[in-house]
Amino acid sequence: MRGSLRWSWSWSYAAAAPTLRETPVLVAPTSTSARVSTARRYLSATARQLGLPNRLWCADFMNLIERRTERAGTGSRAARSFSGYGRRVAGPVVGPIAVMSRRGGGHVGVDSGVTPDGDPIVISGNHNRVVAEAVYPKSRILAYVAPE
Repeated sequence: MRGSLRWSWSWSYAAAAPTLRETPVLVAPTSTSARVSTARRYLSATARQLGLPNRLWCADFMNLIERRTERAGTGSRAARSFSGYGRRVAGPVVGPIAVMSRRGGGHVGVDSGVTPDGDPIVISGNHNRVVAEAVYPKSRILAYVAPE
């Protein structure tokens, strides 16, 4: 996969002193997908700022992104509704929608890149109550779909 190298930082609290660890992450240029660049415009936005329901709003955010990129979306508030939306693709690739499992339901977002270990980087709503771009374990992926 072509892309640039970007560094992400994470804090680890061992004993009393925090330590900083670098994690290389491969990402594709933002121009690769209209869906990715549109989703990135909303990074750090809350549900309230986007006019979305305040609980379980990842599918609402994904439907918003689909509307903004001139697609219909599923119209459903259920994240797993996206697993039947469009055609399934072998993943992780930049641009398709990643449908994931989570305890008690599902989660959905836009695949914006992949780590060297093959874990997807996903932009999603309701990630710690905001729109965020984060690495998810590939074991959580139920499907990658590309709307027609």
